[in-house]
Amino acid sequence: DVIAVVKGAGAQLDLLILPKVKAPRDVWFFETLLAQLEDKLGLGKRIGLEALIEETAALARVEDIAACSPRLEALILGFGDLSASQGVRLPLAAGYPGDLWHYARARVVVAARAHGLDAIDGPFANFRDPEGYRREATWASTLGFVGKWAIHPSQIEIANDVFAPTEQEIALARRMCEAYEAASQGGAGAAGTGGILVDAASVRIFEAVLERARLTGRA
Repeated sequence: DVIAVVKGAGAQLDLLILPKVKAPRDVWFFETLLAQLEDKLGLGKRIGLEALIEETAALARVEDIAACSPRLEALILGFGDLSASQGVRLPLAAGYPGDLWHYARARVVVAARAHGLDAIDGPFANFRDPEGYRREATWASTLGFVGKWAIHPSQIEIANDVFAPTEQEIALARRMCEAYEAASQGGAGAAGTGGILVDAASVRIFEAVLERARLTGRA
């Protein structure tokens, strides 16, 4: 399948999503295959990879997977197969307090961020429950995920709304960055504005907000 897709798409292909990744060796296989195809076809570009973390074996080694290949651009958390792999009793899930997938989400986002990858939250199957999709997207965004799969057109607007910063967040981030820049130029290591302290560590949070605003066209 990979050979057929790469041959057919050629230079128009930017990346492939790898399902059922369980260990770094699964990624290495495709990395080797793609390198050979790129050379044979004279593509002149490197095709990126995104790995689906949807097995307990993958979750247990997610840090190793995140670090295994320069082709990797993102880790995607897949809930359906992970539910089966983990033995989740879905009829009882509604009574679970809080986020059933908090541990898995935290593992994936930390591994991704530590190795410069994007973390993408998996699908929400009930497309007739927009509030459920918004709730899970908000949980994911809060933890540091940059997006969430949408399996129905009705979910796209919600995802864009949740993962893009609000006008209030953007305005605050600008004030904090400007305050820190002014303090730095004056020889100070921190600044306080509106009762909020901003220093070399916390300014990165506000810089990330402005970067998301730029990427989503809200800057």
